[in-house]
Amino acid sequence: MKIVFLTTDDPLYLPTLFDRVLSVHAGTSSVFVVPPLYKNQTALGAAWRYFRTFGLGATWTLSRRTLVAKIEGRSIARVCERHGVPCDSIRDVNDPSFLERLRMLGTELIVSISCPQIFKRPLIDLPERGCLNVHGALLPEYRGIMPSFWMLANAEKRAGVSIFFVNEDVDAGELCGQRAFEIRPGEALDAFLHRSKAVAAELLLDVLQEVEKSTVSRTPLDLSSGSYYSWPDRQAVRRFQAAGGRLW
Repeated sequence: MKIVFLTTDDPLYLPTLFDRVLSVHAGTSSVFVVPPLYKNQTALGAAWRYFRTFGLGATWTLSRRTLVAKIEGRSIARVCERHGVPCDSIRDVNDPSFLERLRMLGTELIVSISCPQIFKRPLIDLPERGCLNVHGALLPEYRGIMPSFWMLANAEKRAGVSIFFVNEDVDAGELCGQRAFEIRPGEALDAFLHRSKAVAAELLLDVLQEVEKSTVSRTPLDLSSGSYYSWPDRQAVRRFQAAGGRLW
């Protein structure tokens, strides 16, 4: 099964996930990395939004940790190199020239992991086995952006990871895998994200095996019973802190 992963340039949390998944699927995979930016967003705009939301201290810490990770060679590209998996950077996953490239690769399954771009119908319909997305919450709850932050801000005791076949809506489609875990008392967002990505890697390996065997289940997500969260504002950050939340 020829798998193409679409992801983003994150040196903090994703390299470990890809190291685990590619240890099993190295010979069948290609990885494409997009910039860590949302629609019509610039790098400066993303930094400014983070600063306005979380403040100078958090922005400095994130910048320092990201720089250290890159200096130490922690990246998805480096993980791919170790496993002999082709890895390339692209700008737009919906670009017709990229879709043609996927066809030339014989893409059978697409897996989106933290890819910040909305998939359009031609991309979704391209792979014969479908297009999966990995989401860090128990869907249909906590659809949208930064579910891990919002779960801690809401003082949840239980979290999880969901994998689903996508459609053109946000965090919608057919659920095919889900795994829950407990949130530890006083757990910082950074540690929580590392654990969430580890759970996601194991769940993804199970789902990929089911897809390959054609035994995967598909249950439509009921969005009427779920919740959706967008980028947090300062009030949400104060609630996160009041609930005992820490970024690091």
